[in-house]
Amino acid sequence: MIRKSLLLAAIASLAFSTAQAADSKPAPDKSDKKTDAAATAAPDKGVLFTPEQADSEGSVTVGGRTIAYHAVAGTIIVHPKGWDDAAWREQSPGDLGDKKDAKAEASMFYTAYFAKGAPSADRPITFLYNGGPGSSTVWLHMGAFGPKRVVTADDSHTPAAPYSLVNNEHSLLDVSDLVFIDAPGTGFSRIAGKDKEKAFFGIDADAYAFDQFIKGFLSKYGRWNSPKYLFGESYGTPRSAVLINDLTTNDSVDFNGVILLSQILDFSLFAGLQGANPGNVEGYVTQLPTMAATAWYHNKIPGGRPADMQSFLKEVEHFATTDYASALAQGNEIDPALKQQIAQKLAGYTGLPMAYILKADLRLDGPNFSKQLQADEGLTTGRLDTRFSGADIDPLSKDADYDPQSAALGSAYVSAFNSYVRKDLHFGQDEVFKPEIDVFEPWDWSHATPGNPALKMAGTSVLPDLAQAMKYNPQLKVMSAGGYYDLATPYYQGWYEMHHLPIPANLQANIEYHYYESGHMVYAHADSARKLHDDVASFIRRTDNIGG
Repeated sequence: MIRKSLLLAAIASLAFSTAQAADSKPAPDKSDKKTDAAATAAPDKGVLFTPEQADSEGSVTVGGRTIAYHAVAGTIIVHPKGWDDAAWREQSPGDLGDKKDAKAEASMFYTAYFAKGAPSADRPITFLYNGGPGSSTVWLHMGAFGPKRVVTADDSHTPAAPYSLVNNEHSLLDVSDLVFIDAPGTGFSRIAGKDKEKAFFGIDADAYAFDQFIKGFLSKYGRWNSPKYLFGESYGTPRSAVLINDLTTNDSVDFNGVILLSQILDFSLFAGLQGANPGNVEGYVTQLPTMAATAWYHNKIPGGRPADMQSFLKEVEHFATTDYASALAQGNEIDPALKQQIAQKLAGYTGLPMAYILKADLRLDGPNFSKQLQADEGLTTGRLDTRFSGADIDPLSKDADYDPQSAALGSAYVSAFNSYVRKDLHFGQDEVFKPEIDVFEPWDWSHATPGNPALKMAGTSVLPDLAQAMKYNPQLKVMSAGGYYDLATPYYQGWYEMHHLPIPANLQANIEYHYYESGHMVYAHADSARKLHDDVASFIRRTDNIGG
């Protein structure tokens, strides 16, 4: 999940419009084999890591049907870009054990679930991951689609342990085998070797690691000819955009579909960054509908909330992209009377005082809104899920000091998984599980967009990557999903991004949209979890190219 620390990191990284291209590395010096130990590792074999695997059996009931499965909790070794997968053959056995000067490598942890009694060769397989960057995939695993899910309170703090782990009636095992992947350094995944952060912490480096993992997994389990899907949440969505382009255009591996949950493909729209780029007004526009939905939920709409939220949001979306966007675009040239009219409209939609809106110069940003909406009650409104509220930590602060939803759910997920992975999956008895790690200082946000290989932009957008993959593979289908109460990656931002993809008009038909009365972790709301499963399952069934 994207956490508050991403605000600071992204502000710092986007303060520069361009970044220097990465230094090119010289070819390995074969005359000094001891200094290039990592090059001696075979594919899926490491100098610093050894692949691990633990097998187990289980069953899950979905839609009244019991599905027996074989589970594998294990690791696959991947190497950074530029690694020569043939060099290891030239080395001696003694070189293979030399770790002193080993180059970077990663041991990526995964949990795979394979349905028994199903023809695996042509059964769909879905690769799932959360985001951050710096997050493990405990959230999707234990809350959304794994065979077990942890029970949490709907919109309030879940009581402390013991937590309930139950059959997940919303698991996607009814339509696809599943592979939950922890990003390098997170969960049980580890990185080691020279310049390990540079090798794996960055937009391109991260996507390349996942690219290598997926190809290694397809080979290990004989799934090259299976219908294939990517499912990314939060930062997992820009990872998916870069990854699907790499797989499609560089590796000639077409996927059937990409599911984007709580997406952010254009970081210039990111809630919380708008003050760092005053000339960009689109972020204010795309956040407004979520603020209105939140005010509606907490009954903060002046005069009482409208009966139908959907119709209300359509009205707000229209205002946001027309009158509001036009007013913001005028900057300091806006007519004072018009400014008053816009402020009055914003107050009616958001529940914030008109005086505060005018003081903010009509520019309402996520962290400010979270702080202000329920300030009169001494409450901070959630960011990842604005249905959640918590006590103000500092009543005098400008922005929200923490996220009540993260505080409310984190312990349940982490505790339940630590118990489940060791007891049921038989993995990690002597290892530390890292639900999240801080990668923002070393993270490389630069990214060369397709068609501009010489221009390293500061990670502002991966829309061109997804667009190129869709043009290269015109059969690729995309599902965009989000929660109305997500102020970290607002649902309307996802809609806005997808309607600005540089693709032919006919390819827009390859994209479908689904929104839910929940937040960033859509599945944290029981009814939304059911609907999300049904929508994703339908998407897979309609696109898996399996006859019958």
